[in-house]
Amino acid sequence: MSETGALRIGELSRRSGVSPELLRAWERRYGLLQPTRSTGGLRLYSPDDLARVEAMQRHLSDGLAAAEAAELAARTAQRDDAAAPSAAKDELAMALQNFDEGAAHALFDSLLARVSIDTLLRDVVVPYLHELGERWERGEASIAQEHFASTLLRGRLLGLARGWSQGIGPAAVLACAPGEQHDLGLLAFGIALRARGWRIVYLGTDTPIASVSDAVRACKADIAVVSAVNPRSFRRSAEELEELSRLTRLCLGGAGASKTQLEADVLSLTGDPVAEAEQLTRLARNG
Repeated sequence: MSETGALRIGELSRRSGVSPELLRAWERRYGLLQPTRSTGGLRLYSPDDLARVEAMQRHLSDGLAAAEAAELAARTAQRDDAAAPSAAKDELAMALQNFDEGAAHALFDSLLARVSIDTLLRDVVVPYLHELGERWERGEASIAQEHFASTLLRGRLLGLARGWSQGIGPAAVLACAPGEQHDLGLLAFGIALRARGWRIVYLGTDTPIASVSDAVRACKADIAVVSAVNPRSFRRSAEELEELSRLTRLCLGGAGASKTQLEADVLSLTGDPVAEAEQLTRLARNG
């Protein structure tokens, strides 16, 4: 693996038992595979591609012609991708609500084997976190449940983040604003950036803006992302944030960003972490 959640064709071949030559033929003739490109131009394949290859093998063994097998494999994968994330999110919520660590980890492992990192984040983890926050505000989730769920998911996200500072892509420094303790959305955003070739320097919760500036200088970062749920965290650091914006491109993330105005040219990242990672990557490519 060279990117988070992505496989080179040799690894895809090893896992599926299909030769690289045949995989390329299936991709070229039937559009079975949907690779992305690394920053170095390598073709990278997702767990979804692996699932389609395995489905095609099953259909071929049932006696279908290759074109029929490819069409059916793609159609089956689309149905599975549409149904699985919603059901998985509900199962995850139930496991975490019941403090069932084993079930939550097993479900997470199963999803990693079946869906892409983007799907896991966009359709399971982030929606669950939003629902947990809403339940917390309504008094339907206890402190114990919120802490248990946050701790488990933070551990799993940090596991996906292992090695995310390596590579040759653009560098991003990510940090929570001073006083901000909510970092799960920022972690998800960093993982989505990494899947698109970025190098991540993660400073975590409650980070002084001066420390963000130090990290930007040290690693010559292309962007800095500062996140906060409450806009007051940004307003208290407005002067330092404007200074930071003169060092590198500055993005504000989290719910607080939508209610924050600075004199500096700042990009607000207030939507889905995966969509925002894609947007930022396109901006970086276009200069």
